[in-house]
Amino acid sequence: MVKADGSVLIHADGGSYKPLNWMSPPCKLTEEDGVWSVTNKAGEELRITLQEVHSDTAYELGTDPGLIKDGVEAHLQELLAEHVHTFGDGWTLVRREYPTAIGPVDLLLRDADGKHVAVEIKRRGEIDGVEQLTRYVELLNRDPLLAPVRGIFAAQLIKPQAQFLATDRGLECLTVDYDALRGMESDVLRLF
Repeated sequence: MVKADGSVLIHADGGSYKPLNWMSPPCKLTEEDGVWSVTNKAGEELRITLQEVHSDTAYELGTDPGLIKDGVEAHLQELLAEHVHTFGDGWTLVRREYPTAIGPVDLLLRDADGKHVAVEIKRRGEIDGVEQLTRYVELLNRDPLLAPVRGIFAAQLIKPQAQFLATDRGLECLTVDYDALRGMESDVLRLF
């Protein structure tokens, strides 16, 4: 495979997505009687001997649109800050990225009773996120202007081990639906 960026990749028929050999761009490709010579900027050479040509096809794929990740933690944080009612009626946002000595808390909220709540947001809720939230809550509870502070671990998916650890430490868990927060209809079939 010869790509538009100048890279050359050699794949096997075995179904592997990873090339057996390649030359990263920029490369110079010269063709002579059944032999391709590919030279990279360091002067290294890859020689490809063609035994038989089954297909010689070129495709114009257009401009590279770039990679845009959807549903990253920053997006979830932004959406949850906009939709604080997801946590409960009467809740308010104090601040996003609330600074502490050990790093920023994703969201600092006040519940309907005016008590502070630290929220740690992850796409996938695992034990390390629970540990992080535990440290934030312990630190924030040292501040008499904020205490008592409780914690909520919010994620699109929370692993059972993380859920157990969070509950054991007195933290709450909230599974969030990213598409619902964005106002999109789910494509999952439901009875009601």
